Amino acid sequence: MVQEDKRLEGRVALVTGGASGIGASCARRLAQAGSAVLVTDVDQTLGEQVVSQITEAGGRARFALHDVTHEAQWESVVAQCRDAFGGLNVLVNNAGIAIMCSVFEMSLEDWQRQQAINLDGVFLGVKHCVPVMKNMADGGSVINISSVAGLQGAVGLSAYNATKGGVRLFTKGVALECGRNKWPVRVNSVHPGIIATPIWDKIDPTMIADGSNHLDPQEMSAMSVPTGVAGQPLDIANGVLFLASDESSYMTGSELVIDGGISA
Repeated sequence: MVQEDKRLEGRVALVTGGASGIGASCARRLAQAGSAVLVTDVDQTLGEQVVSQITEAGGRARFALHDVTHEAQWESVVAQCRDAFGGLNVLVNNAGIAIMCSVFEMSLEDWQRQQAINLDGVFLGVKHCVPVMKNMADGGSVINISSVAGLQGAVGLSAYNATKGGVRLFTKGVALECGRNKWPVRVNSVHPGIIATPIWDKIDPTMIADGSNHLDPQEMSAMSVPTGVAGQPLDIANGVLFLASDESSYMTGSELVIDGGISA
C-alpha cells in the first residue's frame, strides 16, 4: 500500500514558469505532497491546464498571469498567495529562457532579455517572497532553478552561462543573508542537465524562421551524458520537493545537481 505523501501539507508554494516542462512538473509534484500551489506563467492556456490537472487530482491550485521581469506583477502574485492560501512557504524560481548564439553575434537586446528573465526574475522573486516567508510559522524555502550551465561553460551558451552562474552565486549570497538574520528561510539552487522539455524547441533563434530550431535532447544526451539518457521533468521536480520539505532542513546555500553525471 502506497503511503499518502503529506510532506507539504498546509504549506503554500509559488512556481514561476509553471505552464510547461520542469515548472509544470514541480507544480504537480508539490501539490501531490499537500501544498497549495500558485502556478504563474506568461502562457495562460497551458498554465490553466496544469491547474486543472492538479485540482482534478484533488489538489489545490490557482493560476496567475505573470511576467517575472515586472516588479508590480511580483507584488500582485505574492498578494494572491496571501489572499487565496494564507501566505507563502515555497518559492520555485523556475521561469527562464535559453538563447544559443555566439556572444560575438548576440544582439544587446537578446542579452538583456535573457538576463531580465533568468536573473532579474530570480532577484525580484527573492525580494518580494522572502519577507513573507520569514514570518510564516513553518518558515520558507527558496529554490532557484539554475543549470549545469551555471557550473561549467558551453560553446554558444556564454550568455546563458552568465545568467545561470549568476543564479548560483546569488543563491549563496541570499542564503547567507537569511541565515545571518536568523530568518527561517533556506535558499538553494538546482542544476538540471539535459532534460526533455520544450525549451529545446526555442533555444536557437537563428533557426526559428524556417522551423528547424528543434534540438533532440535524447540525441544530445546519447553524445554528452555519461548515462546516455536525457532526464525527465519529474527528476527535477523530485529534487525540488526534497528542498521544499523538512527533509532538507539543514541545507541552505547548497547546489543540488541533477544532470546524469555531466558535471562529473
